[in-house]
Amino acid sequence: MISASDFKKGNTFEINGEPYVILDFQHVKPGKGAAFVRTKYKNILTGAIKEEAFNPNDKFPKAHIDTKQMQYLYNDGELYYFMDQETYEQIPLEKDQVEEAILYLRENDIATIKFYKGNAFLVEPPNFVNLKVIETEPGVRGDTATNVTKAATVETGAVIQVPIFIEVGDVIQIDTREGIYLSRAKE
Repeated sequence: MISASDFKKGNTFEINGEPYVILDFQHVKPGKGAAFVRTKYKNILTGAIKEEAFNPNDKFPKAHIDTKQMQYLYNDGELYYFMDQETYEQIPLEKDQVEEAILYLRENDIATIKFYKGNAFLVEPPNFVNLKVIETEPGVRGDTATNVTKAATVETGAVIQVPIFIEVGDVIQIDTREGIYLSRAKE
């Protein structure tokens, strides 16, 4: 059990059998009345965000989240298949479960998959990936204005804003948490 007075960002708990993660919290002690914990939390399964005030003495069951490193194998058109590195068990996931992560994953790449009660609910790519640019407009010679960017499509289909000197065939490093270009990658 976890009490509301022990809430911290990233803690997981359950309300009515539904798992939630704490996004933000604030302990409030008004001049009059009882103290309370103002909390912003997100449903892990549906993504719905709620804000609510809890009594610091309220207790909730802890939601146990399992995390596994799994290898992305392939997509058969409808499902995306991932393999457990230890047991070689394969799990199929639907597009809405992998939508964000798949933009940065190539076949055989390792992803972090989070499970709640044995069901996968979140796929996270590595924080930094190196991907090859397959399509972009050529840079205009002499255009030396600072911070000029253009769109580039990488081999996984993600579209990233890159500096104008990046060309087709370049390998770039991307921060997947924000979807931004970091640098040219060393091959």
